[in-house]
Amino acid sequence: MEMMFFRIALVAYFVSTVGFFVSLFVGRVKVAKVSMWLFSLAFALHTVYIVMQWMGVAFTPSANIYGSLSFVAWAVSGAYLAFQTKTETRVLGAFVSPAVLVMTIAASAGLMGGVSIPPALRGPWVSIHVVFLLTGGALFALACLTGTMYLLQDNLIKSKKVGGVSGLLPSLRDLDRINHICIVWGFPLLTFGIIAGSIWARTVWGTNWHWDPKQIFTAISWVIYAALIHQRLVIGWKGRKAALLSIIGFAGLLFAFIGVNVFFVTIHNF
Repeated sequence: MEMMFFRIALVAYFVSTVGFFVSLFVGRVKVAKVSMWLFSLAFALHTVYIVMQWMGVAFTPSANIYGSLSFVAWAVSGAYLAFQTKTETRVLGAFVSPAVLVMTIAASAGLMGGVSIPPALRGPWVSIHVVFLLTGGALFALACLTGTMYLLQDNLIKSKKVGGVSGLLPSLRDLDRINHICIVWGFPLLTFGIIAGSIWARTVWGTNWHWDPKQIFTAISWVIYAALIHQRLVIGWKGRKAALLSIIGFAGLLFAFIGVNVFFVTIHNF
């Protein structure tokens, strides 16, 4: 039953993505508004799917990479919609919706066949670990997207190509503000997720730290985000430097999440 909601959400994500791109290139505000409503509908249906999964089989995003991708897509969508209520960033959907769509399509490859939870991934600490890490990662993904838009908008303004695409993009101030809020909220979530994971690791493997590649690259990403927060709050970094570092930090986190499983042998092989 819950897969019906997931399938409809996937279709709604797709249609909203097409609508956002059309609105971006033809400059139609009404198309963007309709796309926003479709995106909101997709998020609502996706929420129903996740709730039904959790209630039905005690499912957590840690079950496999497909569940994790679905959860991150859902969290990115929710964060974007929350920011949309506070700022005029509807066009950001042209960047967010494709990313959400790709993650949802990738997740569907595994979710359509159902999910099962390995014994090692059961328990409160692993659930806290994964949910905090993925929610923080979703905020960092949004920070990366807004950072990319910031660099694009800044380049257009500096090259005096004001109007056209530049006129549709959010202001540099709004983009920098969203980037900052995502980093500030995402960092403690990432930190708490790492702490919960270390507690879980001691319970399962007898030690908090294994020098596992996934742990190492996650720690490197944590250091990058810690440095970014320090530079923002203490030194007063804004604009291009902060946007660029948020992109680099997310690239490291993305590699820790997916790339490590491709290039290294890891105990996080699930």
